[in-house]
Amino acid sequence: MNDRAIDAFARTDELEPAIAATIAGIHAARASGPYHLASLDDVAARLLPFLAARGLEAPQVHRLRRMGGGASKEQFVFELRAQGMSPRRCVLRMDPLEAAVITSRRREFEALRYVHGRLPAPEALWVDEDGGALGRPALITSFVDGVTRPSAIVSNVSGFGTVLGDDLRRRLSEPFLRHLVTLHGLNVRDPALAAFAVPDAFPEQAALWQVNWWTTVWRNDALAGIPLLGLAERWMRENLPASADLVLVHADYRTGNYLFDEARAEITAVLDWELVHVGDYHQDLAWIGITSWSPVIDGVRLASGLMTSDELCDRYAAATGRAVDRATLFFYQVLGLYQCAVICLGTSLRAAHEAHNHQDALLSWLAAAGYVFLDDLRALLEAGSGGARTLADRDRAEERRLWVE
Repeated sequence: MNDRAIDAFARTDELEPAIAATIAGIHAARASGPYHLASLDDVAARLLPFLAARGLEAPQVHRLRRMGGGASKEQFVFELRAQGMSPRRCVLRMDPLEAAVITSRRREFEALRYVHGRLPAPEALWVDEDGGALGRPALITSFVDGVTRPSAIVSNVSGFGTVLGDDLRRRLSEPFLRHLVTLHGLNVRDPALAAFAVPDAFPEQAALWQVNWWTTVWRNDALAGIPLLGLAERWMRENLPASADLVLVHADYRTGNYLFDEARAEITAVLDWELVHVGDYHQDLAWIGITSWSPVIDGVRLASGLMTSDELCDRYAAATGRAVDRATLFFYQVLGLYQCAVICLGTSLRAAHEAHNHQDALLSWLAAAGYVFLDDLRALLEAGSGGARTLADRDRAEERRLWVE
């Protein structure tokens, strides 16, 4: 074992401060009883004084309703009216006691404020960081029109396996990549991002923070041990990559997490910013190609249903001038699958078990999906031991294994 690996095993509690605080806050939620949904009347009654305190004169909330979907937040859409302003549709994102992922509304608010106008995203309007006014931590944004999948396809969960079709795939791939390049070109040290720490104390800190984040979540949330996750943690700690060019990582950038206008094939909003952090650009590239949202079309796996992983990396490198290191990409593919397994088999199951969420059925479905992520992780680690360094290499290695068997 090399010195870097020994250091990684000795520093398992080193986390980005804001992430450490968020994780610590979960313990208070777990002391609570079952989560009870607030009625629409209760939500409206809390919204009105909250909005008035933000300077709106005689605010009114109309057409308040729940939005479908979402495994991590309660979401509502409403029409906001107030004196001196035109009616505006807004979205309220509110934390349940526990969810598929536990994150900070302050960080999501800052990130949305920072990227708005630079790339398509909802405008962050107001935040209730600790839930003192709205009952739970919450964020209010503008409403953006668009769809997450073609209207002709059957609904699926969270973008899993979405098939876009040849025309949409071709037309959406360009803005999808362009917005990622824009995001990765923003200044991570801008004072507007005060809630975000930059992992630059040593070259491997970005990777270490991520490994520590998700291994800590697993230790806190697991209802039963899974040996493969212990093996994967050991592998990651022994193979931490160095990161010199740090970017604002979206950390959930993929098909299913952006809205688009189907007729114009234009991305209208990038969604789901709650996992955003400063880190290695390979992390987003790896996440885009995770198998569950990267269907096989005509025998070829397409990252997020848009392009092959190799094409994605080549086009990204050409647009940014950044080299895509295959070993680093492989590391973040392992981390991404580990994270997915932790979310599905750890945090989601825990939230459902404690009755601390409004989406018990969906969280239980995610638990089943967790075993798909585990099998992908197993195959990736096995392929890596044989020299594979991309998901495409993993697919080829898996095909050879099945052929021999």
